[in-house]
Amino acid sequence: MTRWKLWLPLVLFAGFCALVAWPLIRPPSTDVHSQLIGKPLPQFALKPANSTLPGIATADFRDGKPRLLNVFASWCVPCAAEAPQLGELQRQGVEIVGIDLRDHPEDLAQFLQQNGNPFARIGADDIGAVQLGIGSSGVPETFVIDGKGVIRYQHIGDIRAEDVPMLLGKLKDAEA
Repeated sequence: MTRWKLWLPLVLFAGFCALVAWPLIRPPSTDVHSQLIGKPLPQFALKPANSTLPGIATADFRDGKPRLLNVFASWCVPCAAEAPQLGELQRQGVEIVGIDLRDHPEDLAQFLQQNGNPFARIGADDIGAVQLGIGSSGVPETFVIDGKGVIRYQHIGDIRAEDVPMLLGKLKDAEA
């Protein structure tokens, strides 16, 4: 009877160590994925972010054509890093619509001049309401939207060269 009392603190300590070590061995995913994948875009209408392109509204995504919806900002360093890949997607015939997050028109103009402009439309999300409404957790993020306005895929973070074929495939799948 007294023998197990000697081992009890050691067993409890070992159990505590295992409990603490488990998350370190298998860390949880830190990605925040939209709960709206497979669901229609929420209703929104954004004014133009600059004077050269129109703004965007939910209705613009319901014309039968799949496209990319890119959430970005001029102050976002990874957004500048993904610019060549967005340009490549545009050259391959992809329509890209942008949501410019909490930005100034003059900063956006400079960003587009320096990094190119792959966007057919850019809406200004001055307070981040649409960004949150579509389930975006940061910038940059890109969504594949089918021709009925349904979110089919969410890409968190900047688009890299190796992501371009995958996104083209997701757009092809969204045509069906």
